[in-house]
Amino acid sequence: SHREGRSFTCPSPRIRRKTRGSSATMPAVLRGAASDKNTHLQQEKHMLAEEVKAQKELVWLLHKALEAAQLEKRTCTEFLAAECEQERLELLRHRERQAADLQGRLEELKVEAEGLRASLAQRDAHVAELKENVTLMMAKNNSKQEVILKLSEQVAACMTDPRRTMSTTNGLEALTFHQLQEDTENLKDDIEAYKIQNKFLNSEIYQLTKLWRNSSEQEKSLMVKCAYLEARNCQIESRYLGVLRKLQESKALEPGQREAVRNLIEDALKGDLNDVLKLNPVREHDEYGFKIIPDYEVEDMKLLAKIQALEIRSHNLLRQEAGVKPLLDRWAQYLGGRPADDLCPSPELKFLLRCGVPREYRPRVWRWVVRSFHPSIYMKSIHYSSRQIQLDLHRTLTTNQRFSSPSSPTLQQLQRILLAFSWQNPTIGYCQGLNRLAAIALLVLESEEDAFWCLVAVVETIMPQDYYTKTLIASQVDQRVLKDFMAEKMPRLTAHFEEHSVDVSLITFSWFLVVFVESLPSDILLRVWDAFLYEGTKVIFRYALALFKYKEEDILNIHDNVEIYQYLRFFTKTISDGRKLTNIAFSDMNPFPMKLLKNRRVLHLERLQGELRELEAQQREFVTESAERKDKDLDTILVSEDDEDL
Repeated sequence: SHREGRSFTCPSPRIRRKTRGSSATMPAVLRGAASDKNTHLQQEKHMLAEEVKAQKELVWLLHKALEAAQLEKRTCTEFLAAECEQERLELLRHRERQAADLQGRLEELKVEAEGLRASLAQRDAHVAELKENVTLMMAKNNSKQEVILKLSEQVAACMTDPRRTMSTTNGLEALTFHQLQEDTENLKDDIEAYKIQNKFLNSEIYQLTKLWRNSSEQEKSLMVKCAYLEARNCQIESRYLGVLRKLQESKALEPGQREAVRNLIEDALKGDLNDVLKLNPVREHDEYGFKIIPDYEVEDMKLLAKIQALEIRSHNLLRQEAGVKPLLDRWAQYLGGRPADDLCPSPELKFLLRCGVPREYRPRVWRWVVRSFHPSIYMKSIHYSSRQIQLDLHRTLTTNQRFSSPSSPTLQQLQRILLAFSWQNPTIGYCQGLNRLAAIALLVLESEEDAFWCLVAVVETIMPQDYYTKTLIASQVDQRVLKDFMAEKMPRLTAHFEEHSVDVSLITFSWFLVVFVESLPSDILLRVWDAFLYEGTKVIFRYALALFKYKEEDILNIHDNVEIYQYLRFFTKTISDGRKLTNIAFSDMNPFPMKLLKNRRVLHLERLQGELRELEAQQREFVTESAERKDKDLDTILVSEDDEDL
């Protein structure tokens, strides 16, 4: 029941007595024989499973031994094939370097394994605490069930004799039948509340158990890798020492060479502990001030945050700099020798932006994109003030270091940018969400003027018209277009949402309004913005669909309306593989022509405007009827007053 997220209650005494009575009718001999047979089959099944497991382990060990033997054979062949002693010494030095490298990797994996063990122990302790809480709640629920059963019996007695009154055990005052009925209704409400609470707790435990299993599997895989590297390192060291011993015993070496071999043997036996690689300390914030491991407001989400931290660190460890350095080289080659404002649109630039801009080049590229829209001069003389801007300032990127302090200079710059925009564009003025757009631009561009024109470019040029007006009509249109694309690209997920009455626009509306700010990890968010500033709003649709595709199977496994909404509320922050998400957005979501997006927007805009006109007509009709009804009521009141006077 914990996994399925269902509430469970202890059966009533009457039901237990009925079950006990029905089981007593079965012959005792048949029940004993069936139980013995079942126990025997279970034991046999367990023994077979253990035997299969042992055979698998034996096969795995034999396979590893075969690989080690083959590797040793190749090494000996290479050593014997060397033509002279110099080549053999070079071969030995090469093997020595390999052994040192493997030793360093082994130490690094050991440190990481220790960290994972400590984190796993913390998670186990937290899970045990949650289980104790569930046990206490079950006990409390059972006691309430007993109280309800007693009250039900009392109510039944009162139903037979309505005039009968019941007194409390302390002899205070009698409870009438109506009082008992009212108390029963209150207890029923309490039961429903506890059932809902139990359902929520079960769903949380299910999600936490699933994440804990994933982290355990990752830890096991790392432990296997660590054991394999340790065994391989020991084999190489033994072979290395064996070769050195043979060289030392060889009479063909000169005294100087024998002395060198003896020194190598002593160094290998001592083992230099100073060569252990030092791991870089884990940072809590990235270069832009965002928290790498996000905080969760709900207490039960702390374990999820720790598990996500392990996923992010393991993902970074696995990829290291495999894809970062080639991308950095390509950007350096593309931008090399070009003036700051001499970038021009091209397929190569489009591809590079989709892959993400390195941090050192991102301000230059963003500045070029923004100034291609608005090459004007920033007006610093601001004569407009807004109370809403002042209220939203302290709600902006609250987990970012540069916006956490009320006296932060970055916060004051953001206030001036928003006031300047409201003065420059009085039609929109200020809309909630603009503070997040301006904050991202300010963090990357690090210039008040450039951030202002970036906000202007997003609102007035990149986004459709009426996206941030009071009606938000263009934003509503995009939500309908997104549902069309989801029905075409992911029909199973769309049917799943319809079956459980889930409206995804309740989640995705904020994605579109602020372009995923505070919904995605910072490194993935900035990669989305790299492509968004260059290609426009279709990038938002691509990534919105990619997010659902990334976690499609997990969502399909949830079959409760409340649990689905809970999962959709935070699942975007658990995505750590930005490369996979980008591949889904720009490869799996193809074809995605801009012409199709424009046609869908026009179609839904016409439909939405028609619905708004009908709604306005209904409102006018209702106002007219209400006014007429008030006039009639007033005439009636006046006539009645005249009658009273007469």
